[in-house]
Amino acid sequence: MKLNLTLNGTPRSADVPERTLLADLLRDTFGMTGTHVGCDTTQCGCCTVHVDGQAVKSCTMLAMQADGCTVTTIEGLGANGLHPVQQAFSQCHGLQCGFCTPGMVMASVDLLRRNPTPTPDEIAEGLSGNLCRCTGYVNIIRAVQQASQVMQGEAP
Repeated sequence: MKLNLTLNGTPRSADVPERTLLADLLRDTFGMTGTHVGCDTTQCGCCTVHVDGQAVKSCTMLAMQADGCTVTTIEGLGANGLHPVQQAFSQCHGLQCGFCTPGMVMASVDLLRRNPTPTPDEIAEGLSGNLCRCTGYVNIIRAVQQASQVMQGEAP
């Protein structure tokens, strides 16, 4: 099936089998390997990308569902310099092994779009669909808080 979408600001097309998952299209067809696949069941969130501005788990979304949509991956988020969330994850040590980081960052950006000034509990709840096996979440929550401050024009 012919698929057309805008990927990280660039119109893209591909012929894909109808059962192709969005994560596979992104990784295998378009080379967006920052979209990680950890579980194939939407449990870990490593595959989180934005489709028309909303965070989705691409490991269980069919590629054809993104036909005509705008898809942003971690590569597109930082295409013009680090996004404040990416910068905060680095500065606050919100990552260790890095496997969950792309999905965690994409989910955090979506959370801050919906709730620009979340409390630590709201951050924990907002990221509950993304698993990190290394950090213990403390620095991830700090990173989201710092990004929130920066995005609101405050000094971290």
